[in-house]
Amino acid sequence: MSNFFTDNTDLRQTLHRLDLARVVRLREDDYAQARDFAYAPRDFEDALDSYERTLEIAGELAGEYIEPRAEDVDRAGSELVEGEVCYAPGIAESLARLKQADLMGITLPRKYGGLNFPVTVSVMIVEMISRADPALMNIFGLQDIGETVNKFADDEMKAAYLPRFASGEVTASMALTEPEAGSDLQNVQLKATEQPDGTWRLNGVKRFITNGCGQISLVLARSEEGTSDARGLSMFLYERDEHMRIRRLEDKLGIHGSPTCELQFDDAPALLVGERRRGLTTYVMSLMNGARLAITAQAQGIAEAAYRAAAKYAAERMQFGAPIAELTAVKGLLADMKVSIEASRALMYETALIVDTKEALEHRIARLQAAEKAGERLPDGPDTDLKTLRGELKTYTRLAALFTPLAKACATEMANKVAYDALQVHGGSGYMRDFAVERHARDARITNIYEGTTQLQVVAATGGILGGTLAARLDEYDAEDFGATPDLLGKVRAARARLTESIARVRELDDIRFRDFHARRLTDMAIDVSCSYLLLRGAQDDARRLLAAEYFVAAATARVEGAAAQVVGGDPSVLDALNALTAG
Repeated sequence: MSNFFTDNTDLRQTLHRLDLARVVRLREDDYAQARDFAYAPRDFEDALDSYERTLEIAGELAGEYIEPRAEDVDRAGSELVEGEVCYAPGIAESLARLKQADLMGITLPRKYGGLNFPVTVSVMIVEMISRADPALMNIFGLQDIGETVNKFADDEMKAAYLPRFASGEVTASMALTEPEAGSDLQNVQLKATEQPDGTWRLNGVKRFITNGCGQISLVLARSEEGTSDARGLSMFLYERDEHMRIRRLEDKLGIHGSPTCELQFDDAPALLVGERRRGLTTYVMSLMNGARLAITAQAQGIAEAAYRAAAKYAAERMQFGAPIAELTAVKGLLADMKVSIEASRALMYETALIVDTKEALEHRIARLQAAEKAGERLPDGPDTDLKTLRGELKTYTRLAALFTPLAKACATEMANKVAYDALQVHGGSGYMRDFAVERHARDARITNIYEGTTQLQVVAATGGILGGTLAARLDEYDAEDFGATPDLLGKVRAARARLTESIARVRELDDIRFRDFHARRLTDMAIDVSCSYLLLRGAQDDARRLLAAEYFVAAATARVEGAAAQVVGGDPSVLDALNALTAG
């Protein structure tokens, strides 16, 4: 039997290698939830066992049921019939299986029917489903909509909608993008008008909306008359009715099983989520960060599928009297793929743990504040000092804001390269639709575009790189015990020193053009150095991981050296030539 969890040693080991104990304890209210819910864990070992069992179920569904349908889903795509979207049969069937497996409310609280699992476990499930069929993941992964409602809506809205998300009764979409507002969301023009009864009406067009046919949409709209910036935008919950029309489905390069819709809202009734004016600045940023981590996992899954397809083909394809896997050039390609996947996975789950810690701290602070307000006795034990928790939350909020774009940039660019190289291993056969690798190459291409292009991830990460957040985290990594790999640690430290020089050069010049021109290099260096430390961490007692770390660090240090030479040796005056170089 094919199981995408049990057949992935790196993923299985990641679950046990990550230090999730505190996160789980905070999410489970020091395991007090076990008194109210029979299926809540009694301790960390119980929780870990539950996570592993669930991952095995999801892995079996991905390998045995979803992946065999992926090719038919890609060929069938979605259809718009009399104003309604018809999923490919495999999508509908797989969604039904996921619903039966109780996997539609992974991170939602138990009181709404969710599993209350950490983000890290959710990301693992998304990675496996994406390896099977990334188009399905685009629908399944929109559970972030429910999580946003849980974070920011009032109790009445949560009670009305979250059980429907958790049960799989509804699917969802986030309706943000418009014809003139893609990356520049502060330019959103879709209008929201308040009604005398306190509800709102939406009018306008949304474009490129993944699963725009979903029953529930979170819609970013302009609620403040006369505004033109982010402060005039609010978030609304809309449930499908006759006041929204799907005008068309986009004809796309890849992920054909995921419908991408253009929507027309005509006086559509909606409910305000949270507070007015915070739609973009607070709610969309939270929603987008969750979505970016999901796309990171999607890219990771596609890369895993592409690598495995290439390795299988190379082992079976005979040329010159031997499998092409025996050719050094092919071996090199496969090694590059495998190690880059493991490095990216290490960064992705480090990011997931950071996000989990941030959200667990938010949960604990909210619980303590509620107890304090009600005049109740605060719980005894660790993590009960509000001042300390707030300081820690501030740190982890900054870390999440840095590592989320780093992880997305790393995984999505990696997935594109791995899929490209996997197709190359297949040669001419890979260009044909007889092999899944051409689908992987098409599917990978969107990952470094949607939910913020790589260029936007660079913009998002630059502040944390230049401002000291990255340096503080790298200091923590450097202080860990790497006694089994002193020579490798020396090489990583040398690479970090070159990154530090580059950051200092950009700060010293204080030139916006120079900073923007080299921001991608700084981001790539930050990724390489971070991944090097993380791979070293896993190599202390594992010979296979040590080999992977040595291979990655050798390539990463060379890349960092080359990028640093351009930044440290660069001069802003060279940028004057850019207009001339791109003219004509």
